[in-house]
Amino acid sequence: MKNDKNKQEEQGEIVEEQSSGEVDSVDEEKPEEEILEDLEKETESSFAKATADKEVVDDDKKQVEYLKDQLARAVAETRNVEKRFFDEKQEFVKYANRDLLLQLLPAFDLLFLAGKYVEDEGVKLTIKRIEDVFAEIGVKKVETEGKKFDANVMECVETKEGDDGIVLKEIKPGFTLYGKLLTPATVVVGAGKNSEEIVN
Repeated sequence: MKNDKNKQEEQGEIVEEQSSGEVDSVDEEKPEEEILEDLEKETESSFAKATADKEVVDDDKKQVEYLKDQLARAVAETRNVEKRFFDEKQEFVKYANRDLLLQLLPAFDLLFLAGKYVEDEGVKLTIKRIEDVFAEIGVKKVETEGKKFDANVMECVETKEGDDGIVLKEIKPGFTLYGKLLTPATVVVGAGKNSEEIVN
C-alpha cells in the first residue's frame, strides 16, 4: 500500500512539473504583435543595408568611370606630346642644313649661270648632279622663265617690253627648302607691249 501511495505522489509531482513547464513556456512566447514588429525592424534594417550597399556600388562605378576618363585623357595627351616631339624633330632635321645651304648657294649660282652659256657636257652633268642632290635634301630650284611673276619667290630687277607680268629672263636662280624660300630668284619681267624699259 505504501508503494502505491509513493507512486501516486511521484506521478502527481511529475504532472505538476509538466504543468508548470507548460505555463512557463506559454509565458516565454512573444505576442504576435511583437513578432511582427521584430520582423518589420529586421526588414527595414535589411533594406537600409541593401540601400547603403547599392550607394557604395554606385559610388564605386562613378569612381571607375572617372578614373577611366582620366586615363583616356592622359593617354591622349601623351600621344599628342609624342607627335609634337616627332614633328619638331622632323622639322629640325629638314632645316638643319639651311644655314650651310645659304652659304653655298652663291657659288652654285655662278655654276648655274655658266650652264646657260657653256656647252661643255661636263659642266651640264655637274649641274644635273647638283640638282639631283638638292632634290634629295628638299632643295628645289624656282621655275622662272615663261612663268607668271610671283613676288613670293621672285625679285624683279628690271622690266622690259613683253608679255605683261611674265618672266622674260632669269638673272639669278632662286631656291626653296621643303617649300620654304631660301633665296628668291632675280628676274626680268615683261611690262606689256610698247612699254618703256624700267629698271628697279
